[in-house]
Amino acid sequence: MSVLEASGLVIDVPGRKDGRPLDFAIEPGQLWGVLGPNGAGKTTLLHTLAGLRAPRQGQVLLDGESIARLRRRHLAQALGVIFQERQDGFPATVRETVLIGRHPFLSPWQQEGAEDLRLTEAALTRLELNDLSERLVSQLSGGERQRVAIATTLTQAPRLWLADEPTNHLDLRHQVAVMSLLAEQARNGRGVLLCVHDLNLAARWCDHLLLLYPDGEACWGAAKDMLVPEALERLYDQPLMVAEVNGARVFVPSN
Repeated sequence: MSVLEASGLVIDVPGRKDGRPLDFAIEPGQLWGVLGPNGAGKTTLLHTLAGLRAPRQGQVLLDGESIARLRRRHLAQALGVIFQERQDGFPATVRETVLIGRHPFLSPWQQEGAEDLRLTEAALTRLELNDLSERLVSQLSGGERQRVAIATTLTQAPRLWLADEPTNHLDLRHQVAVMSLLAEQARNGRGVLLCVHDLNLAARWCDHLLLLYPDGEACWGAAKDMLVPEALERLYDQPLMVAEVNGARVFVPSN
């Protein structure tokens, strides 16, 4: 069974016609990338898949059940969302924030246990946040805050990751580290979908791609079938050159 399925889904982008309904499924072990220019609806799609925004038509199924009918606690345990931008609700340290990832699994007023703390420390280590663990999140740089958000989701350990620009604000080394982490989650049997602007990151790491066009058209499938210059040039309204580096295709704007 797929982890997440979009069935006849039309996302609600203000001022745009319905476009092509989306019918795709994210299977365990797959890493999907969503590509498209600014305003194509990538963030709207991610929020709709997460149950945070109603579609114009169609439905989203999580583990075969309509996401609209699932309890919030069940969603919070099964589905992890990394937002493109976020606001600090209250002052908290990095460690306290990362530990929040375990809260969907706790009853009201229940304290975190040894396993919750272990997962938190492992996530801090994986995202190289140990030295920042006692700092307030509000005092961090944009890239450090992004790593905190990813560490919080890693602590949550959801079956499905939905990430909106997860490499946003990150330097090159941390971009590679985060993409490697997401690929590892997929290899471990989780489903992963991310919205991404960097075409070459998507080409390197994603095994499936969804192309969203500004007019509401869309196409999706295996990455090898989507990474063709004609489709990508139409997507971005930009001529591209294709090179090969160490056996991998690299796309470069041609003018």
